Amino acid sequence: MTSLETLKSLVDEKQVDTVITAFPDLYGRMMGKRFDASFFLDNVAADGTHGCNYLATVDMEMEPVEGYDFANWSAGYGDFHLQPDFDSLHVATWLDRTAIIFCDVIDDSSHDLVTALPRSILKKQIAAASQQGFTAKAASELEYYLFKDGYENANGRAYHNLQPAGWYLEDYHILHGSRNESYHGELRRQLAASDIPVESTKGEWGLGQHEINVVYTDIFEMADRHVLIKQCAKEIADAQELSVTFMAKYKQDQAGSSCHIHLSLWNESGNAFAGDDELGRIKCSPLFKSFLAGWISHASEFMPFYAPTVNSYKRYQHGSWAPTTLAWSLDNRTAGFRVVGHDQSLRIECRIPGADCNPYLAFAAALASGLDGIKNNLPAPDEFLGNAYDQSETGTVPVTFGDAITGFEQSDFVRSTLGSNVHKHYTHFFKTEKLAFESAVTDWERIRYFERI
Repeated sequence: MTSLETLKSLVDEKQVDTVITAFPDLYGRMMGKRFDASFFLDNVAADGTHGCNYLATVDMEMEPVEGYDFANWSAGYGDFHLQPDFDSLHVATWLDRTAIIFCDVIDDSSHDLVTALPRSILKKQIAAASQQGFTAKAASELEYYLFKDGYENANGRAYHNLQPAGWYLEDYHILHGSRNESYHGELRRQLAASDIPVESTKGEWGLGQHEINVVYTDIFEMADRHVLIKQCAKEIADAQELSVTFMAKYKQDQAGSSCHIHLSLWNESGNAFAGDDELGRIKCSPLFKSFLAGWISHASEFMPFYAPTVNSYKRYQHGSWAPTTLAWSLDNRTAGFRVVGHDQSLRIECRIPGADCNPYLAFAAALASGLDGIKNNLPAPDEFLGNAYDQSETGTVPVTFGDAITGFEQSDFVRSTLGSNVHKHYTHFFKTEKLAFESAVTDWERIRYFERI
């Protein structure tokens, strides 16, 4: 039974009466519409629907930003087409009789994918991998903080003095974790029931911080799952008058929240990373070496795809569980690239992305970088042994958003990978986010300067 036939059956059986059609925007937020299910089947399923193209040019506050070529006031902010991707169908069991379908965003004039949208960017890199005979599998470990304050209450207090769902560090701590099982148990059950297979949840290092892991899968499906996990986590929290945040660094004295990416390439023989070549303490294929080399060599250039906000860079601190160097090592959590598993389970874990990353962009950057390493047969750097925080010879991650944007803007590799128009679009997007921060007056400034300057 196809996904469309499944949806028709669910509607006929009165199990679904609402269909959400959505796409991830540049921040990775779900944007779209809710349809009456019968209307959707009769009028939208085949032909799709429309949305305003300003959605590819807005800031976090949903304000249209000037300076984009794709859509602007002069062009009148017209429509683009949202075409349902039925392979992405999920019944969102945490909502009442609701199914979610991701859409491909299509240009009304050319009838091609809108190249600047995140799903389109990842599809391009998946196609590049396919041309070389590979598929990619991935998983993303998401960390977040849980608070006993609901979102509306937290907003009313300007997100100050929130009560974490924990009063001591509960990393792996079952007793303290049990106190919040009414939330995390519901999250696991609803995701599993919505066809997002869950591995586990656990306490993390910060006060009220947790992590969720779901079963690895095809890289495109994993990106969709990632977005749905965040949506589900927020909506369940909202229903329970709690809140969660996926900020990379919600508080100065607390651990940052990461999104560790696990990635491997596969072909007809299985895991293409598996092999008998020696590299440091691991055995791998020549292809693994080149892929790892490419991913590392282009990490700084693609940094805004891993760390897309000013806040992202507050996370990269010495001895903080967030990497500061571009070293790789076997099962070493101080390195930016941690190699784990063996044979068919051999994979690369990149620890650089924060929980605020857009998964489509982060996955696309990783895949493009690794494929370039294979194309150019790049030699893998030596394995780093020891505490990667205490070394500098491997290079470091950019320490500020501004540095990251400069590297992204000046990179010929990023420009050629994305295409000039897409590269220009995202450069403007990141610069806009940076400018918004630089023009803001913060509490830190008022406390420091109001009286004493």
